[in-house]
Amino acid sequence: MRPWLAVVFFLSGAAALIYQIAWQRALFVIYGLDAVSATIVVTAFMLGLGLGSLAGGVLSKTYPHTAVGLFAASELGIGVFGYFSLDLFDAVAGWTVGIGHLATGVVAFLLVVIPTTLMGATLPLLVAHGATLSSNVGRSVGTLYFTNTLGAAVSAYFAATVLMRALGLNGTVYAAAGLNAWLGAVVFGLSAVERRVT
Repeated sequence: MRPWLAVVFFLSGAAALIYQIAWQRALFVIYGLDAVSATIVVTAFMLGLGLGSLAGGVLSKTYPHTAVGLFAASELGIGVFGYFSLDLFDAVAGWTVGIGHLATGVVAFLLVVIPTTLMGATLPLLVAHGATLSSNVGRSVGTLYFTNTLGAAVSAYFAATVLMRALGLNGTVYAAAGLNAWLGAVVFGLSAVERRVT
């Protein structure tokens, strides 16, 4: 498996956790921070990731030779949404403040379903690409899942202790959006070089 795949997925996992921390904080400000609200927001985030994983699995089987391109497109899509996400949350907040917990869950899910679905799709897409290169699905899954989880763990600490204090909520989200956009562009470029070499 190409070393750049692991590096890319490390950074992708890092960006995803930065969003989770930032978006949860933004949604807690809007809908309150109690046990029920916290559970609802986290559940909405995880549900989107699960849906994305299913979608990514279908796409990786249907279009195995374009999986890396779909991964890059997903990263770009996450970056675009991330850039506008806090403005979107603020706009929706004006219409939904004071709603009940059930409605909060629906709204929170709708707010994050697009980017979290794209995030969830990235693992099966890169695994499909890695498997075509190594012919070893187990190694591809293990390596990519490990690097993605490591990136998420590192960024969770870094975002909470450094980014939020240095950049604030908006700056932190913009940094993650920039990272996604950069990853998408780099992966498109690296995959093009890889095709020429092979």
